Amino acid sequence: MATTDKFSNTPPTIPPLDPSRIALFEEAGLTVKQLEPLGLEIYGADVRSRLSEPVIEALEVEMANRGFIVFKHQTDLSADELVNASKWWGAGEIHSTHGVHPATPDMNRDIFRCSNDKRYGILGVGPQWHNDGSFEAATFSHSAYYMAQAPEKGGGTHFAHQGAAFDVLPKEKQAFWERLVSVNSDSGVSHPVVHTHPISGRKSVWLHLGMTGAVIERLPEEGVAIDELQQAPASVDHLRLLNEDEMKQLFNDYNDLLEASFEKDYGIRYYYQTGDLLYVDNWAMAHRAAPEAHMSAEEQGLRIMDRVTIKSKQNLAPHFGLPQYINLAGPHPFNRDGIWKAGGVGFRWKDDIPMQN
Repeated sequence: MATTDKFSNTPPTIPPLDPSRIALFEEAGLTVKQLEPLGLEIYGADVRSRLSEPVIEALEVEMANRGFIVFKHQTDLSADELVNASKWWGAGEIHSTHGVHPATPDMNRDIFRCSNDKRYGILGVGPQWHNDGSFEAATFSHSAYYMAQAPEKGGGTHFAHQGAAFDVLPKEKQAFWERLVSVNSDSGVSHPVVHTHPISGRKSVWLHLGMTGAVIERLPEEGVAIDELQQAPASVDHLRLLNEDEMKQLFNDYNDLLEASFEKDYGIRYYYQTGDLLYVDNWAMAHRAAPEAHMSAEEQGLRIMDRVTIKSKQNLAPHFGLPQYINLAGPHPFNRDGIWKAGGVGFRWKDDIPMQN
C-alpha cells in the first residue's frame, strides 16, 4: 500500500440537531443543548422515569448522528436506576463482560466501576482510542458513562466521530481500508475496518489499537466495486495478512486520524460534572480516557465512573465471507510474513504507550 496524504480536503460532516426532533424533545419538557462540534446535553430529564418511546427513538438517532448525549443533573442514581435507564437503547438488554469491583454499588453485575483510586474502582482503563466490547461479535451498541464523582481537575473522555473520520481520509486510503478486516487478539472475533452504521447509514472506521492480533486484506480486483467485494466470499488466493510495517502504518494512521479530530472538528474533549449520565453510540464513536483521568486522587481529586454496556441488535460482521471468529492460536493459510498474534494486547504498534483497554 503506497503512502498518501494523511487527510483529504473533504470537510467532515456532523449533522446538526433535526428541528422536528427538537420540537419533540421540547414537548416532552426537555431542553437540548447542541455541543460543538458533536454531542448534545439534555436538561430537565429524570432518568428514573422512562421517557416516551418516540423520544427514546429520536435520541437514539441523534446519538447515531452526533455521537453521544448527556443527561445532566442525574445525581445519586442507584445501581438499578442506572441499569434500567440503559435498557432504553440498542436491543433493550444489558451486555456485561467484566468483573465486579468490591466498591460497585449493590455489587451489581451490570456495572463496571472505574476510578483513580483502587479502593473505589478499576485503575487505568481505556488510555488508547477504542470502542467498547471489540472482543465481542455483537459489540455493544451503546455504552453509559455515569460520573458518580467528578474530580476537581479534568478527568474527562475524548470522543471522535468515526463516520466523519472516514470522510477526511484520502480516496486511495478509503479504498484500502474498506478491504481490511481486523481480528481481535483475545477472542479471535473479526470486524471490518470500515463498516456501514446501521442507523445513520454512514461508512465509519473501526479499529482497536490495544487488542488486535491480525489484519486481513482482500486484494482488489479490476473492474469490481468495493461493495461487491465486501459481499462476495473471497478465496485464500485473494486474501493476505498485513506485515509488520503495514500494521504499524495502519495503526499510526488510525491514531493520527482520531488525534486530528480535535483540530478538524470531528472530535471533542468532554469534561464531566458529578451526576452527568453520558450515552455514546459505540458503533459511531471511538473514545479514550483523557490522560488526566489516570492521575491519582491526590493530584486531581477522586474520580468515580460507572460504565454500563448495552447489547447490540446485530453482529458487527466481517466482509468477504470471512468467519466471525478466527483462531489466532492456530495456523493460517496466508502469507508467512504477515502478523498473526494471539493473546494479550496483540500487535504492539508502539512500545512507549500503555495498552490497557
